[in-house]
Amino acid sequence: MATTVRFAPSPTGRIHIGNARTAILNWLMALKSGGQFVLRYDDTDTVRSTTEFADGIAADLDWLGIKPHRVEWQSKRFGRYDEVAAKLREDGRLYPCFETADELDRRRKRQLARGAPPIYDRAALKLTDEEKRAFEAEGRKPHWRFRLDGRIVVWDDIIRGPQHIDTTGLSDPVLVREDGSYLYTLPSVIDDIDMEITHVIRGEDHVVNTAVQIEITEALGGHVPHYAHHSLLTGADGKGLSKRLGSLSIASMREGGLEPMAVVSHAALLGTSDNIHPCADYAELVAGFDLGKLSRAPARFDEAELLHLNAKLLHHLPWEAVKHRLPQDSEAFWLAIRGNIERLSDASVWHQVITGDVTPAVAEEDREFIAAARSLLPPEPWGTGTWKAWTDAVKAATGRKGKPLFMPLRLALTGLGHGPELAQLLPLIGPERALERLG
Repeated sequence: MATTVRFAPSPTGRIHIGNARTAILNWLMALKSGGQFVLRYDDTDTVRSTTEFADGIAADLDWLGIKPHRVEWQSKRFGRYDEVAAKLREDGRLYPCFETADELDRRRKRQLARGAPPIYDRAALKLTDEEKRAFEAEGRKPHWRFRLDGRIVVWDDIIRGPQHIDTTGLSDPVLVREDGSYLYTLPSVIDDIDMEITHVIRGEDHVVNTAVQIEITEALGGHVPHYAHHSLLTGADGKGLSKRLGSLSIASMREGGLEPMAVVSHAALLGTSDNIHPCADYAELVAGFDLGKLSRAPARFDEAELLHLNAKLLHHLPWEAVKHRLPQDSEAFWLAIRGNIERLSDASVWHQVITGDVTPAVAEEDREFIAAARSLLPPEPWGTGTWKAWTDAVKAATGRKGKPLFMPLRLALTGLGHGPELAQLLPLIGPERALERLG
C-alpha cells in the first residue's frame, strides 16, 4: 500500500508552531516515501468551525511549502459516520447511556473516595428495555459509548518503540453525544480506514487514544495504520506553550517577517539527533528525514533561536531567491546588506541608509578630519576597491588608523556606528550623496 499520511486540524482557529511541526513531519514523510499528504479538516463542530479559519490554515500550510495532494472535510461525511455508527449499534459495540454529567461526576467522586479508578462502570449495559424507555419518557436522550474489549492493545510506535495499553483501565469512550453529534474519535477512525491512511504521525498526547482507535479500527475490520507519536513542544524555560500560542501562530510568524524555511527547518529538526541549521528548501530535510531520530524528551522551542536561525538563513540566500522582495533591484545591494539583517524587512532600513536622508553623526573633534577626508574622495567610477583607496589616502594624509580612522567615516556616511562593510556600501551611496554627508 502506498504511504498516505494526514494532517487533521480543526478549523476553529489558526495553527501554531506545535501544529505546524506535526504537519511538517507528515509532509516530510510523504515526500520521503513518494506518498500522499491528505489535509483533512476536522470540522464536525459546525458551530465553532469556520471557512475563514479553514482558509487561514490552508494559507499557513502553503506559506510553509506544504501542498496537500487531497483536501477532505469531515462535515461532508456525516452520512458515512451515521452508517458506521448504526453498524456498531447493531453489533452491540455502541451502547446507549442515560447518565447526566452531574450523575457521572458524583459517581467518579464516589469511586475516588473508595480508592477506585474513576472509570465508567458500564452501568448502562445493565439497563432493561423498560428502564431505557423510562429515561426516554423523562426526556433524556442517550449518549453512546463504545464497548472496549478490555485487553492489552500493543503496537510498535515508530518514535516511542513498543507500546502496550490495557484498555480495562479505560472508560468506554463516548463516541456520539446526546444531540447526535460526533466526538473526534469515531470520524477519525472511519476516515483513516476509508482514506487508506498508512501512517498517523501526531503528538504524544494522543498515545492513550491510540489504543481506543485500534480497537475501533479492528471492530470495523479496517487496516490499523502505523503510529508515530512525537513529543510536545515546551518553551525555552521548559514550560508548556499553551498560554502563548497566539504569539506563536504561523500567521504571526509570517506577519513578523520570518522566512518560511527558517520555521520549517526549526520545526523539522527540533528534538532530533540532527543539529538545527537553516535549510534553503525541503530537499536537504527530506534527504536526512527519519522519524527514528526524534527524541522522546520534550522539545524546547526558543523564539530567540528561531530568529537567529532566520538570520543565518538570510545570510546565505542568493540574490535570485530574494530579488523580487527587495526594495532595491541590485545584487550588489543584497550582497552588501544580507549579513546584517535578521528579517528581510530589515533590508528597507539599509535601503534608506543608502538612498535616503541621513543625519551624519560627526563629533566636533572629528570635523577637521572629515573635511580632509572629503577632499580626498576618489574620482568616479566607484567600485569595491574605492573604500580601500580612499582610506589609504586619508590615513596617509591625517595619520589616523584603525577605529579612529574608520568609525568617524562610518558615522558621517551612514549616521550609524554599525552595519555592512563600507567597501560594499560606499559605491551604493555614490559620490554625490557621500559629498553631501561629509559636509
